[in-house]
Amino acid sequence: MRLLAALATLLLIVGFATGASAHAALVAVEPASGSMLSAAPKAVELRFNEAVTPGTIRLIDGAGRARDDARVDASSEIISVAMPPDLPQGTAVVSYRVISQDGHPISGSVIFSIGMPTATKPPATVDGGLNALIWLARVGLYLGLFVGVGGVFFARWIARAMTGMALPRVALAIGLASAIASFGLLGLDLLGLPLAALATAGPWRVALATSAGPALLIAIAAMLLARVALRSAWYARALTIIAFIGVGLSLAMTGHAATAPPEALTQPAIFLHGLGVTIWIGALAPLVALMSKPTTATLAVVNRFSRLAALAVAVLALTGLALAIVQLEKPAALVETSYGLILSIKLALVTALLALAALNRFRLTPALARDENGKAALKRSILLECTIALAIFAVVAGWRFAPPPRTIVPETPLAIHIHTDKAMFQVLVSPGKAGLDDFVLQLMTGEATPLAAKETTLTLSLPERGIELMERNAELGPDGYWHVRKVELPFAGRWHVRIDALVTDFEKITLEDELEVAPP
Repeated sequence: MRLLAALATLLLIVGFATGASAHAALVAVEPASGSMLSAAPKAVELRFNEAVTPGTIRLIDGAGRARDDARVDASSEIISVAMPPDLPQGTAVVSYRVISQDGHPISGSVIFSIGMPTATKPPATVDGGLNALIWLARVGLYLGLFVGVGGVFFARWIARAMTGMALPRVALAIGLASAIASFGLLGLDLLGLPLAALATAGPWRVALATSAGPALLIAIAAMLLARVALRSAWYARALTIIAFIGVGLSLAMTGHAATAPPEALTQPAIFLHGLGVTIWIGALAPLVALMSKPTTATLAVVNRFSRLAALAVAVLALTGLALAIVQLEKPAALVETSYGLILSIKLALVTALLALAALNRFRLTPALARDENGKAALKRSILLECTIALAIFAVVAGWRFAPPPRTIVPETPLAIHIHTDKAMFQVLVSPGKAGLDDFVLQLMTGEATPLAAKETTLTLSLPERGIELMERNAELGPDGYWHVRKVELPFAGRWHVRIDALVTDFEKITLEDELEVAPP
C-alpha cells in the first residue's frame, strides 16, 4: 500500500512539473504574405508567439514546381526558410506545418510574387477524413477514461460491488484502442501525411515527442490499471485510485486548456475538472444496472453517490468557470468564435445534465425508498443523463480543431493582384471582413518597378446587395504606398474593385478585379 501511495504521489509531481505553454499562433511574416517583389528574398521568416517545432515545410516556386532545396532553420519561435538561388519569377508559396507546444499543429501558407504574378496555388490540405478519425478517436478516449475508469471507481469506492461492469469493460477496451490510434493519427496530422503513412515510424515518433505523447501514455496506463482493478484482489481499490488520478493527469498535461497561462491555475483546474467528470459520468452506467435489478443495498448506494456527486458538480462548476474565463477573455467570444460556439453548446447540454441531476437528487432519490415507480423513473432519468453525456463527449472533441480565443491574433491582410502588361496593382485589405477596413495600394509598372502616380482613386461596388459605386481618394503614405482608411463595407460578398491611377495630366491607368469580403 505504501508503494502504491508513493506511485500516485510521484505521478502527481511528474504531471504538474511538466512544462507547458500556450497554443502557438503566427504573428509576423517577412516578407509579408501577398507581397510583390522585384527580386527573390534570401529567406522567408515566420515568427510565432511561442517556440514551435517544424513539422513539414514545402516550397512551390513561380513555375509551380515543388522544391526540396529550401533549407529550414528553427530557433525558438522563429522558422527561417532559406530560398534557393535559382528561384524563378512568378508567385511562390511557402506552406508550413509546425507543432505548437500544446501538441497541436499550426498550418498555413505564405504567398509572394517575384515580378509578374502567376497562378501558383498552395498545396492541398490534409484530407478531412483524417480530422474525422481524430475526432472519433478523441470520443473513444473519453469513453475509456470517464465511463471506463469512472465506472470502476464507482464500483470499488461507492457501490463496493461489481454490479453493472459490462459497459465500463467495453468502454475501457474502446478507450485503449482509441488511445493507441490517437498516437498515429496525431503524427499524421502534425506532419500532414496521408493515412498510408501509418505504416511508417515517422508519425508515431513525432507524436510521442509532443506533450500529447506522455499524456496518452498516462491515459493508457490509467485504463490498464482500471482493467486490473476489475478483478477481486486486495489491491484493487488502491489501483483504482491511481487510475483515477491518471485520468486527471492525462488531461492536465496537454491541450488548449491545460497549457493556457497561468499554468499554476489552469493545470490544477483541468485536473480537478477531469476528476469531477470521472466521478459523475462514470457512475451512470452502473446506476442504470442497479436500477434494473434493485436490491436492499440500492438505496444506500444511491445516497452515497448523491452526496459525492454534489461535491463533484461544485468542483466542475468552479473549475469550468475559471477555465472559460482564461480561454474566452471576453463574453462576446462565446458567439464570435468556433471555440466559443462549442463551449456554448456544451454549456447548454451541461445545464440539462444538471437539471436531471437535481431532479434525481431532490425528487427521484427520496421516491426510491417509497415505491417501485421511483426506481423506474430514476432509471429513465439516468439513461437520459447517459445520452446527454455522450453528446457532450462528441461536442467537446471538436475543441481539437478550434483554437481558443486567447490565442487568436489579427489575421494577415486579404490580398489581391490586379495586373496587365502596362501595370500591376497589389491591394491589401485589413481585416478583409465586412465592417471597417483599411486599404493599402501598391502601384507598379508592368516590369514590377514602382509606378509614380499623381492621384489614386479606389472605387468599390456590390450591385447584388444594392451598393452602387463608392469612390474614395487614396493618400500617399511615407512608405510609398497609397492608403484608404476606414472604408465601410456593410456586407460580405464579392465586391467589384476599381483603381484609377493618374500618371500624368493626360494619362490614367485603370485596373479592375473582384474582392471576396468575408463575414464579420
